[in-house]
Amino acid sequence: MTSENFYLLAFVLGVLFSAVSFLGGRLHLPHAHFHNHARGGGGKGGLSPFNFGTVAAFLSWFGGTGYLLERYSNIWIYLGFFVSVMSGLGGAAVIFWFLVKIAAADVPLDPADYEMVGVLGRVASPIRPGGTGEMIYERNGARCAASARCEDGVEIPRDTEVVITRFEKGIAYVRRWDEITGERY
Repeated sequence: MTSENFYLLAFVLGVLFSAVSFLGGRLHLPHAHFHNHARGGGGKGGLSPFNFGTVAAFLSWFGGTGYLLERYSNIWIYLGFFVSVMSGLGGAAVIFWFLVKIAAADVPLDPADYEMVGVLGRVASPIRPGGTGEMIYERNGARCAASARCEDGVEIPRDTEVVITRFEKGIAYVRRWDEITGERY
């Protein structure tokens, strides 16, 4: 195998890995998950610089640069190899930097952030006696809506502040805020 064929094979493998990665994500093809649980030495948040995307980028850039240098220049073979490796590392570094930027915004989910009991809200659509209305509440800076029923089965008019006492099958069971605090207006 000549060095030209070696570089061409590396390039083809890199492009093939990139295509498999892209199509696997777009078409939801079956795939394996590999997790790096080591913290501290692997980039931001345990992200390893040796992952499928960076390896594919390295092979593509390494192979493409090496092939072009072997095919169309009279550069010394070891210098060509060095330039190809540096090109491959540069391509892999760009992909790794992109992945780190994406992973920086990734935060683990906390079940307490989704606990509905105790959430304060306001009735948006009146709750009829024994019926269902709608309440608006704020969660993580976003305005959210939920179906609501009165815990006691009485009517609750629009714009009344309520507190969720339980949440079952997508329906919030609420009580008036002034009932809970003992305040009457």
